[in-house]
Amino acid sequence: MGQLSTCSILVVDLEATCANDGSIPPAAMEIIEIGAVWALPDGIVLDRFQSFVRPLERPALTPFCMELTGIRQTDIDAAPPFPAAARMLRKFADRRRETGAIWASWGDYDRQQFARDCARHSAEYPLQLPHENARRIFTTRQEIGTAVSLASACELAKIKLEGNYHHALDDAINTARLLPWVFGARRLAEFPSTCG
Repeated sequence: MGQLSTCSILVVDLEATCANDGSIPPAAMEIIEIGAVWALPDGIVLDRFQSFVRPLERPALTPFCMELTGIRQTDIDAAPPFPAAARMLRKFADRRRETGAIWASWGDYDRQQFARDCARHSAEYPLQLPHENARRIFTTRQEIGTAVSLASACELAKIKLEGNYHHALDDAINTARLLPWVFGARRLAEFPSTCG
């Protein structure tokens, strides 16, 4: 996407099982939370979706994962399995889907993790929209030379992070707030800081 889109953009963020001791390699990670928002290219959020997801292969979260994401064991114990959560996300996505719409995530991890979980559960891919890597586009458009984390991008754009970092819905909302710098005409150096 080379210029500002006029279509709504579905922004998705995922959290997955993880450990800081190498015991859960990337290929074994399972989605434990889906956060998504429909947003306008100017960053205004139109609609929100959030679901915890119960992992099957490693149903007990590591202390590291709970600390990082703020997700509690009780959150996922009561959550639907991935196929049901994926169907709910698809219904949410289809509500505002229009010709030319895309889905975007901060990096390519979310697209790849959906593919892994769909294969693991023999489930249909939940998003029938083209994917855009918002981090890659941000890096190129803003000429910063290296990919940065969502938190760093918000800092560069002088946007104060809302909610909790590594909480899927909050990360989707913060990614949506960066859309003017990703798909629009805003430049990093043009706007003074509004943070204290």
